[in-house]
Amino acid sequence: MSTFEQYAPRPLRNDRVPDSPALSDPVPRIAIVTPSCNQCNYLGATVSSVLAQNYPALSYHVQDAASQDGTVELLESYGSNLSWCSEPDTGQANAINTGFRLAAADCDIMAYLNSDDTLLPGTLAYVAHVFRARPDIDIVYGQRIFIDGDGMEIGRAVFPTHDARALKYIGYVPQETMFWRRRVWDRIGPIDESFRFALDWDFMLRAQQAGFQMVRLPRFLGCFRIHAEQKTSAMMDVGLEEMRLLRARHLGHIPARSETYRAVVPFLARQFAYHWLHRLRILKY
Repeated sequence: MSTFEQYAPRPLRNDRVPDSPALSDPVPRIAIVTPSCNQCNYLGATVSSVLAQNYPALSYHVQDAASQDGTVELLESYGSNLSWCSEPDTGQANAINTGFRLAAADCDIMAYLNSDDTLLPGTLAYVAHVFRARPDIDIVYGQRIFIDGDGMEIGRAVFPTHDARALKYIGYVPQETMFWRRRVWDRIGPIDESFRFALDWDFMLRAQQAGFQMVRLPRFLGCFRIHAEQKTSAMMDVGLEEMRLLRARHLGHIPARSETYRAVVPFLARQFAYHWLHRLRILKY
């Protein structure tokens, strides 16, 4: 549970993903942005996972940072199936904000998917159904699968129900599975471009502080890719400093390690239970 690589690589079985409920017209309009920078090796899988949703009311945009690795040629190959722009930016948050300005003018639901991650089949229809059935919910996220550079499954993260207190201490929500209503963005957005690592956690904390309802869904929604070049591995010093900043901002002080431990242990204990109940096939998603 505490490591990405939990077992030997094995094929990702998309055929085991449960069917999504049918949607009646008019279906909610979803806008997704993928920020990209020299990720051509993985971007094709990301784009394909979105387009293969066959969602009828999708606006999908790739905002690329003037990559020189074949990304432009790859994006051109998709024709009119998505919109894209390749130009210099000031970082991931800037690319996301730019993408939404171009692609999210008329949408009900928003999300961003990094250029090395993927969605699981049926995710968009499932999320749209939840938002339509539950008007009280503002933000949703789900369970995640870890994949390696070749797209092979190497682990899973199974989360208990949402814990608002724990979120103030640890940014545990899997970003690639998170979707939110347009009203959240209109009130607290855009993404804070001063963050390079914890921009997703900052967005979640600001939404939670504003009173928006966040819910963990009982389904695997996306895959988080583990590879040597990813930002998570390369920017740990920056990440640690940004995490300290967010804790201070939302707790009013920088918590001691003992305080953080006491705050998150109940959540981690529940996650441990959920993880092993799933591994033992007692809890199924």
